[in-house]
Amino acid sequence: MPDGVRLLADHYVPVGAPRAPVVLIRSPYGRRGAFGWMFGRGFARRGFQVVMQSCRGGFGSGGLLDPLGDEHDDGLATVAWMREQPWYSGSFATFGPSYLGYTQWAIAPYAGPDLKAMATQITASQFRDAAYVGGAFALESALSWTTLTDAMSRRFGGTAALTAPRLTRRAVLSGRPMGELDLVSAGHPLAFYQDLLAHHGDPAAPYWVKRDFSPDVADVEAAVTMLGGWYDVFLPWQIKDYLTMRRAGRRPYLTIGPWYHVDMRHGRPSVAEALTWFRAHLLGDFSRLRADPVRLHVTGAGEWRDYPDWPVPGMRMRRWHLRSGFGLDPAAPGEDGADRFRYHPAHPTPVIGGPVLLADSRPRDQRRLEARRDVLVYTSAPLRADTEMIGPVGAELSVRSSAPCTDVVVRVCDVNPSGASMNICEGVRRTLGGPEDIRRVEVDLWPIGHRFKRGHRIRVHVAAGAYPTIARNPGTGDPIADGGPMLPADVEVLHSPDHPSAVLLPEVTGP
Repeated sequence: MPDGVRLLADHYVPVGAPRAPVVLIRSPYGRRGAFGWMFGRGFARRGFQVVMQSCRGGFGSGGLLDPLGDEHDDGLATVAWMREQPWYSGSFATFGPSYLGYTQWAIAPYAGPDLKAMATQITASQFRDAAYVGGAFALESALSWTTLTDAMSRRFGGTAALTAPRLTRRAVLSGRPMGELDLVSAGHPLAFYQDLLAHHGDPAAPYWVKRDFSPDVADVEAAVTMLGGWYDVFLPWQIKDYLTMRRAGRRPYLTIGPWYHVDMRHGRPSVAEALTWFRAHLLGDFSRLRADPVRLHVTGAGEWRDYPDWPVPGMRMRRWHLRSGFGLDPAAPGEDGADRFRYHPAHPTPVIGGPVLLADSRPRDQRRLEARRDVLVYTSAPLRADTEMIGPVGAELSVRSSAPCTDVVVRVCDVNPSGASMNICEGVRRTLGGPEDIRRVEVDLWPIGHRFKRGHRIRVHVAAGAYPTIARNPGTGDPIADGGPMLPADVEVLHSPDHPSAVLLPEVTGP
């Protein structure tokens, strides 16, 4: 590297093809073991050279890991080194999921014309918005990842993926202040966790500007394929990257399956799609490339569908209004109404399921959560026909709160005839205001591709917490790391002609 730090890499060469196109993979999780076998040997056996590099500060590479901070400079320096090697043929691609995908975006707009293709999975060009979802700190995901990477660098690091979620859960249930939870999960301060707390989610902060490559996604000229999961923590921002490229006139491919972040089921399709992509854009063999660029698994129907674009044809946003008597209906309310609950940050509203980095995030039955007094539950009449919702999901709520700072959590569920209420998507928005202010709150929920079957009902939750997925909001507006006073919030959700509240669902009609 330009600063003198040496990074280690393994070089795989296909038999009989010493100057084949190169696949570059940069990882903080090691180069060998399962990674080396699946990606290094796997791609080499199919005709590609592979350079698999350990990121700075891990698995033999020098320096210290500064998460997200060095991947731009180190990645471009690696590309420059690669170009000087006698085996380099003049074209390369990049590959990898999660952090490995972020390392691709860190160089893609700047790498030059010999970067021909990218295969990214469960990732995005910036991680800030996944760390501060709707302005609220994604506690469990942030703490579990920093605990994981710390444990991987130590003795018995091979078990870190198993121990980090358990240690994180112990920490978030300890009752310690937010700024001390790393002492519980890791036994010492974790620099990246403390950085996340200190820099919050301000996109203009220099800390995040250095780590955010989304402004330059439109400049990427390489062919890009993206694979994501409906329950993955990065999905909303992965789709934003897709839309940015589409607006720039590019034709990226997008696949979304019924997967969560650490779901082993997306490993095989990730490699298969990457191989097809690399054959097309590095070797000129387009014979296996599907015709339509968007492929989606429709949950509730159990079907894979191909579409020409996202959003899909025939999609329209339909409002489902919160109604008096805890109803949910496309018809707007004709009378004044409001529902109330109290949120206490000392006993934060828990969460059941939902997108978390290192946990099984598949849908789970929400009935135990719906029985709580600090969760409002609105339910539609049984649907008269199968109804498919494929696209972005939002909520627009009219809210009053006695606390200066309040989180608004919205969740959409599918209720089957037996009463099981399965979460489909959710989102959160941090709000500020006075006790008499009516706050117009817009919440971005996770996108969905789901069929609500005939006889099922649509259900919406409104709450002020989702702990420990989202850090408890003390209500004061003070920094969450300080461990200061906690202010209960009396929250009122209005649903009247003048102050309506609704969720916006992406209903698809036509063939």
